[in-house]
Amino acid sequence: MSKKDPEIILEKIKKEKVVSLASEMVKIPSFTTQETECALFVAEYLKKSGFKVELQEVDPGRLQTIAWLKGKGEGRSIMFNGHLDIDPLGAGWKRDPWKLVEEDGRLIGAGIWNMKAGVASMIAAAKALQEAGVELRGDIVIACVVGELQAGVGTTYMIKKGVKADMAVITEPFGVDNITTIHAGVINLVIYTYGIQRHISEMEKGVNAIEKMTKVIDALKKIRFSYKPFPELPGLPRLLVGSIVGGRAAGEEIELRAPNNVPEICKIYVDVRFVPGQTPESVINDIDNAIRPLTEEDPSLKYKIEYPAHPRHKIARIAMMPLNVPKDEYIVRALAKNYRLIKGRTIPNIGATLPLSYGGTDATHLVQAGIPAVNYGPQGEFVPEQSVPVDEIMTCTKVLALTANDVCG
Repeated sequence: MSKKDPEIILEKIKKEKVVSLASEMVKIPSFTTQETECALFVAEYLKKSGFKVELQEVDPGRLQTIAWLKGKGEGRSIMFNGHLDIDPLGAGWKRDPWKLVEEDGRLIGAGIWNMKAGVASMIAAAKALQEAGVELRGDIVIACVVGELQAGVGTTYMIKKGVKADMAVITEPFGVDNITTIHAGVINLVIYTYGIQRHISEMEKGVNAIEKMTKVIDALKKIRFSYKPFPELPGLPRLLVGSIVGGRAAGEEIELRAPNNVPEICKIYVDVRFVPGQTPESVINDIDNAIRPLTEEDPSLKYKIEYPAHPRHKIARIAMMPLNVPKDEYIVRALAKNYRLIKGRTIPNIGATLPLSYGGTDATHLVQAGIPAVNYGPQGEFVPEQSVPVDEIMTCTKVLALTANDVCG
């Protein structure tokens, strides 16, 4: 059949199939660095469905799934990209988070919001074309990656291994009324301060690394970044000191069971969101410029900025550059066209989606690799329990299926 028969494709998209797939994925805990079991499930599911499947080992024993619904090799290809790692569970759960439930038109379960609903949508969209018998000219690539919450280590690994497409959609939870083409840049880093360890009995002879870090934190609160304002991202740049730990040193690690000693090391974990025009180098230079004057006022203040962060920290060890995809890219126009076909109206927003555009997205890595990529996925709620409206999931699945039909059919 031809790509001009959307109704046949839409008939193949069944709510119970999409919900069942999402439910099976939610059953599998897949916190960052622990995604392998979920990757194996997805790989087996897609293999049984007739997709070509490859398991990639991003880190020792850490797998991600890349699959292809192959075309004739005569046309354009599209990638649907979603991450398998999920956020830590917050407080407030009233039910088993690993058992997906439907309540008041919403699916509730661990990781459903970020982003197993989106992964289910993209897989179901590709399967709809397969079941409808669409004769593909180009490939549909399904990338179920690890470590997006570590700034995209899975997607960057996939790119280095040569996985390509002509365009891509990342099904992050930005909402089906938004095609998100503008996004913040992201870096994580670690800052250390160093002291001199002494027992409490002679603490006056020591240098307290935690006290020195309080000066650093105060300076970071007043930091003045060098940048040109970007109107679509008015809340940026911004910096957050998200974690702090200090105590007696055990190499570069910290021994917390010695509160009777003056702490000789302290470290903070810092997240920075920045705008187009800034770079990781300029951000780190601004941070260094904010801290360095403290050493002139207090020669006993010693510090170090660690970037990129060592893998042992389990934070982002690569940068996500800011995203600013032209609104006239083919993938943007195709999504907008098919949204109108499904919803009967013009899509409300193309560009930044605030405050979600202050988050992170693997789209930036694909764009850096020459693949036009945007964010389009089902949005829900993160707290107190993670949930996504069924209607969002179904709309996303339909729009993706018809977009793949346009691109590859």
